[in-house]
Amino acid sequence: MRILLTADPEIEVPPRLYGGIERIVDGLVRNLRERGHQVGLVAKPGSECPADSFYAWPGASSLSRSDTLRNAAALWRAVRAFKPQVIHSFSRLAYLTPLLRGSVPIVMTFQRDPTLRTVRTAVRLAAPEVLRFTGCSDYIAACGRRAGGDWRGIPNFFEVDSLRFSPSVAPDAPLCFLSRVESIKGAHWAIEIARRTGHRLVIAGNHAETGEEGRYWRELIEPWIGRDGIEYVGPVDDVQKNKVLGEARAMVVPIQWDEPFGIVFAEALACGTPIISCPRGSLPEIVRQGVDGFLITSIEEGCDAVARLGTIDRASCRRRAEQEYAPAVVVSRYYDLYEQARRALAGRR
Repeated sequence: MRILLTADPEIEVPPRLYGGIERIVDGLVRNLRERGHQVGLVAKPGSECPADSFYAWPGASSLSRSDTLRNAAALWRAVRAFKPQVIHSFSRLAYLTPLLRGSVPIVMTFQRDPTLRTVRTAVRLAAPEVLRFTGCSDYIAACGRRAGGDWRGIPNFFEVDSLRFSPSVAPDAPLCFLSRVESIKGAHWAIEIARRTGHRLVIAGNHAETGEEGRYWRELIEPWIGRDGIEYVGPVDDVQKNKVLGEARAMVVPIQWDEPFGIVFAEALACGTPIISCPRGSLPEIVRQGVDGFLITSIEEGCDAVARLGTIDRASCRRRAEQEYAPAVVVSRYYDLYEQARRALAGRR
């Protein structure tokens, strides 16, 4: 099959530094090519992803109206040149506008809450069976369905084998918090849960220096660093992440917002590390209560969850990651969707 993928114009594929979506696109290109498919990519100039054909966005900003027009025209030209059988967009829905009345099936993937007005407009403009949507979780797909269209949740993936499974941890193993240290991630809850249960807590991740989040760090997090077993190790690379997660009794990230997906939760499971979080956004899809960890609604429930961590089978956590978030599993789900889209559109002709 000939498949054309797109990523936003701001970050190269693969990303040189941070870029979660761009890592997904890069992995999808590589896995599809390994399966024998011809894959084209439209992305930021300078991208080094090994696609069969590469087309650079002329416009550098997703937020610029003039760049949006230029990039929509560029995507139309790329389609004419590459002649894909399926278009899969991880970029702006607006770039697809000239193609919505065409004869090539389109899959549009959202990694965050979709703008419902934009989705409604696209659904109205699209020819029958041309446009389908996916969200990085069932939560995101459910949000999008309010605007109409064909939606399904397909999670993000990562190289599960790059994370080492730890079947057991030391008797005095700490809890860990691995995420950006900001109010919506609940680091203050993690600290209080660790203090009340008498466990050490390793905090890893970036934090803001200014604004409301900078104040959050200075007032609610920083005063506890170095006290009561609370340790801050800063941002971590992949090797350090393996160590922090693998040596932890549990990852405690009690989110205070509707998390679209949160790859770090799946990464924790790959290490065999149970999760303590809150039942918001995609977390009920990732964490099976009492099986992969615990979903809590208060600090008190968090303390109870820590006391029950001995009931969680770390091998089961690892299997969960392998069965749900490995590249082969998720790429197969996307490919099945491509085939369904092609058959449905062919049936309309």
